[in-house]
Amino acid sequence: MSKATCQGVSWRACLHTLFILLLWSGAASLAQENASTRHQQFLDFLKKTAASISSQPLSGIESLENWKQRRPELRRQLLYMVGLEPMPKRTPLRAQIAGTLQRPNYRIEKIVFQSLPGLYVTANFYVPHQRPGPLPAILYVCGHSPHPKGAKQDYQDRAIWFASNGFAVLVLDTLEFGEVPGLHHGIHDLNLWHWLSLGYTPIGVEVWNAMRALDYLETRTEVDKQRIGMTGISGGGSATWYTAALDERIAAAAPVCATYTFGSQAAHWVAAGQCDCIYFHNTYLTDFPLVGALVAPRPLSIFSGQRDLDFPPDGYHAVFNQVKKIYDLYGGQLQEERVRELDDDVGHEDAPPFLKAAREWMRKWLKNDHEPYREIQVTKEPAEDLAVLSRLPADAINYRIHNQFISTATLQDWPSKSHWEKRRGGLMQELRDKVFRWFPQQPAPFETSIVSKDGGWGSRYADYREVVFATEPGVRVRAQLFAPKLNAGRAPVLVYVKRSGDSIYRFDLDELLPLLGRYTVLVLNPRMTEHPVNAFEYAEIERTASWIGRTVASMQVWDILRSVEWLVRDGGVPASSISVYGKGDMGILALYAGLFDERIHQIILSDPPGSHWKGPALLNVLRVTDIPEVAGAFAPRRLISLTDLPHSFEHARKIYELHSRSANLSQAGSLPEALEVWRY
Repeated sequence: MSKATCQGVSWRACLHTLFILLLWSGAASLAQENASTRHQQFLDFLKKTAASISSQPLSGIESLENWKQRRPELRRQLLYMVGLEPMPKRTPLRAQIAGTLQRPNYRIEKIVFQSLPGLYVTANFYVPHQRPGPLPAILYVCGHSPHPKGAKQDYQDRAIWFASNGFAVLVLDTLEFGEVPGLHHGIHDLNLWHWLSLGYTPIGVEVWNAMRALDYLETRTEVDKQRIGMTGISGGGSATWYTAALDERIAAAAPVCATYTFGSQAAHWVAAGQCDCIYFHNTYLTDFPLVGALVAPRPLSIFSGQRDLDFPPDGYHAVFNQVKKIYDLYGGQLQEERVRELDDDVGHEDAPPFLKAAREWMRKWLKNDHEPYREIQVTKEPAEDLAVLSRLPADAINYRIHNQFISTATLQDWPSKSHWEKRRGGLMQELRDKVFRWFPQQPAPFETSIVSKDGGWGSRYADYREVVFATEPGVRVRAQLFAPKLNAGRAPVLVYVKRSGDSIYRFDLDELLPLLGRYTVLVLNPRMTEHPVNAFEYAEIERTASWIGRTVASMQVWDILRSVEWLVRDGGVPASSISVYGKGDMGILALYAGLFDERIHQIILSDPPGSHWKGPALLNVLRVTDIPEVAGAFAPRRLISLTDLPHSFEHARKIYELHSRSANLSQAGSLPEALEVWRY
């Protein structure tokens, strides 16, 4: 029902009729709906959205010419999503050989280099004896094999086989399980949600380290830089995928047990089994087949376990089928089939058939060698003998590279309002492109249902309705509406956005009592605020959200926006008198909603964070801006805090001064004072 249909009747009568119609027209079918069912609907929504993205990862690419036109931009997008756009500066490697082990058929050099100043990478370099050079090379990237002397000790058999068959082999430690360890599981385990705000994933560092390892290999006279292959399992398979996609110096690739689609991962709900290095944050709403497509037309062999619970068959089969379509576009330009899929009745393991096939793949493409495969006897070295470092470097930044790998936005002071307005326009575009790209183009119908008209003693203060409405298909949020009994159509409006755990009682109204009867108040519970989840469950949900280009907080921004639209469209509320109030992170999310909806004329904060380093988590936002600038972008509208503002808000104050509206950024002692209830 639009506002126009309310003409000629009182606002209260119109609203009452609206709710009766909504209830009569189908809300009864949702009678069993509650916080638990709404939470499950939200989880189902995540799965359906991921499946939708996975259903069309390379859509619209019908010809080789079309693919070649789109490829550079798609590559740039992947670089951004793994944290390599812009690319770090290639600083001196400062490579050192810390020692050498001589063996009958090869030598093992103990290598350390710095991929960035202070970012130490430890490795072993296996070089065959008495071989004519330059040799084909293998960059072997380790999986998650914890050992204080580095993960490389666990993958010696791979290197020894290749070295014994005429390959130079560089075995690279991971960031997490290198001799100078850093973090891989910041979101998975450690609640480092600012990784999302940075757009940081440890696969970005792993790919960068691999790229710098290629730089190192190019300095070695033993290596033919045109014939470098790359392989690894699990986390090493992930690094193989992304490095081969983004660095064309990889001439052939063989990732093992690391292939998935986001739709498959969500359907099987397997985030808990995966390291953060497996995923990219899906800013551009694509899917993993893009990674394989960027490898084309170079030789690519994909290995997967049919019983691998982390990488189920429906995911890896879908990737192969999509990637093969890109390889097929090259048609007659390829003399032999260059992409293949091999799976077996195994779990998450580098099974003997995979080892054999990967080795044959590299011999074929890097040596043109088709001799029968032969196993060899392998004598492993003690981990201590393969270790490169005798002590940790004092200048190492491995422990904190996650906080400085991504370039963050620098907030500037603006000399004039016109300079600032130009920046604000660019800021809004970046937010739409990098942070909220997923915002629906066609908002879903509200499908409002009435949960209750029983306001208890609250009904003595205002007319009460508890409602549930959809903000996206299958995502329904709860709200409590308190409308003045008199002159409701002229009353100003407050949207009070609740946090998880804010309310412990159905009618938690104490701080609202001075408003009731004077303001129309909508108490909103955005998604993920009604149903309690533990830390483990929250991490699963937040990580799954990143696969569809979102965070929980960004979806709550959308819920706030839709609640405002619901009030105006279905509630007949005047569009020019809307305030939004939120405590802690919710106040900041209200600010973002205010940037996207000019009908919000006032934001009220309480104890807001001063930076997205502390929350809330919004994908990539620290690469674009930070909270003080967002607060300034709300100017000249009123921004009021019920608590002392962090010092960082001085940046916002300067922007308000450019508008000559310094008084509109202020502090009040309470919510009623901020809303000046005595005026109504």
